[in-house]
Parts: sequence; structure tokens; C-alpha cells
Amino acid sequence: MQQDVYLGGVKKGGLTSSTEIRILLCYLIATVTPLNRQALENALLGEELVNYFELMSRLDDLVKQGLTQQEGEEYHITEKGRSVADSLAADLPRSVRESAVRAVIRAQSWLRKEAQHKAEILEKDGAFEVQCSIEEMGHNVFSLTFSMPDVLSAEMIKKQFIARGSEVYAQLLQALTQPLEEP
Repeated sequence: MQQDVYLGGVKKGGLTSSTEIRILLCYLIATVTPLNRQALENALLGEELVNYFELMSRLDDLVKQGLTQQEGEEYHITEKGRSVADSLAADLPRSVRESAVRAVIRAQSWLRKEAQHKAEILEKDGAFEVQCSIEEMGHNVFSLTFSMPDVLSAEMIKKQFIARGSEVYAQLLQALTQPLEEP
């Protein structure tokens, strides 16, 4: 295929034409629904499959061409877009399609966890506090604060809490509700 996109940030084997990017986007929106802009961005840029500017431009193209519809931040495939995805997806390398689908699913999972597992870093007196909490149905059900010596360790705690906050909560709850052993 003709190379007609800016390739900054795209790894070898990434998509090199506007047509390929549009086909991949139709395929992803038809395959993984609902799909929002943030998940697409995180997934495709994280895998270095496309360039940011090309991704945003091609998403806009899909809406203008009637291949997708955008409702808020979510994209939905149209019948015309489904036809493109069904007939042309095989033109893309299988490895690209599979990598993109896996990346989108991971990105969606992360966004769901990030909405429920909150973590914020605050600097206080040269140290960094990571305030972690879990919210369910608009209520804070768990909160915990860590004091970390530097921003790198604070960022690590934040990222791990977002990814594994439910596990932390379950293990702590189990430890705190076990009967005490008699001395």
C-alpha cells in the first residue's frame, strides 16, 4: 500500500497508509463495542501502530464518511462501516489486528478501573502522598494514604493501585475480619 501518513511514533510493522488506518478503525469499532476515543488513543498509540495526528484525522474521516457515528466520546459502527470492516479487514496483517484488539481491551479495562480506583499524588514537605480510594455507586468505600520518598515510587503506587485496587481491598478486608488468635 502507498505510504501517505506521517510515521512519527509508529514502530516497524505499524500502519503506513490512511486507508489501512481507516480499515483498522472500522474493524476495531465493529469488533469491540462500545469503544471510546480515549481507549482507542491509549491502545493504538501505546502499541505504536499509528501516529496520534493520523489517528485523530482518520477518526474524523470515518464520521464524515458515515462509516461510524460518534455519541459523546463513544464510536459506533454504521452498516456502511461494518461492510468495510467485514470486507477489508483481511487486507491488514493479522498480527496488527490481533495486537490492536488486545490493546483496546486492555485500555478499556484500565479506564474502567481508573474510574473506580482513584489515586492522586500530592507533594507535602518534600515527600509525596498517594491518596488511594475505591468508589462504588458514587460512594467512597475504601481509602488509604501512602507516604513515598520520591515521585517515581509515588507514580508506581498510583499505577499499581489503579490496576489492583480491588485485590488490595479484598486482602485487607479479609485480614481485618479474621478472628484474632488467643495468645
